[in-house]
Amino acid sequence: MADDGRTGDESALAAAFADEPAFVPYLAAGDPDYESSLAYVEALARGGADVIELGLPFSEPIAEGPTIQHAVVRSLEAGMTPERFFEFVADVDVDVPLVCMTYYNLVYQFGGSEAGSASDSASGETASGEQGPRAFVERAAEVGIEGFVIPDLPAEESGPLREACDEFGLDLVFIVAPTTEGERLERMREQVSGYVYVQARLGTTGAREDVSDQTDASLARVADWEVPKAVGFGIKTGEHAERIVRAGADGVIVGSALVDIVAEGVEDGDATDAVAERLEAKARELKAGAVRGARPQAEQGER
Repeated sequence: MADDGRTGDESALAAAFADEPAFVPYLAAGDPDYESSLAYVEALARGGADVIELGLPFSEPIAEGPTIQHAVVRSLEAGMTPERFFEFVADVDVDVPLVCMTYYNLVYQFGGSEAGSASDSASGETASGEQGPRAFVERAAEVGIEGFVIPDLPAEESGPLREACDEFGLDLVFIVAPTTEGERLERMREQVSGYVYVQARLGTTGAREDVSDQTDASLARVADWEVPKAVGFGIKTGEHAERIVRAGADGVIVGSALVDIVAEGVEDGDATDAVAERLEAKARELKAGAVRGARPQAEQGER
């Protein structure tokens, strides 16, 4: 379980961005199996993660590219469910805030213990007969989750989840795409807490060879928001992280480049410890790049 890191009324997520640019990695919980996944998440924390996004897999991950879709399949096949996810969060030994990234179907259906498989279809009723997000948020708070990213939940429909998060002291993070504008953007601004996930490019997740030229414009649209701005989608190297922070981001979110390391380990039959070492090394590279991006360029030239 993570140490919540709160100081007074300060959000643990916002506090993670306070001293230097934050590195926010993502992995699908339970990929490729429960014990290996615990080791991989802990390796990211050792490598310098400031916040870790843990994916609770859903059978229809509409925002994800092939890399994370395959991770979702591996996790589901290994037996991941919402309640198993909460057990995973309780078992993981890290001292950084944890964020649950999932889809609203699972949040809405959850009610009572062992509420069903993560691949269940929407039936409207849960084991306890309760509907809505409150039971899910309460359970998440019990095990130490600090916030949520729900890619398929429109800001206009987020009121019940926002109320539950407020009740239990959790944050609600929104993804701002390059096309998000107008009333929807303003609604996100009203509802967001912790940090805002700034999507660097259109499309689904996935590591890219270069960073998007849409980043500057995306950051400019949320420049006056009071929460930290973390940029994701496509970041693969320390150089990418450096450029993103230099463009004005308060942190970087990296998923597919890390999930690729897990997938390669599965394909090659590598030992868990070997994969964990590679994840830790990549985390150190990405964190160092983000920190470099915050230094004055004159200082960079003196190195």
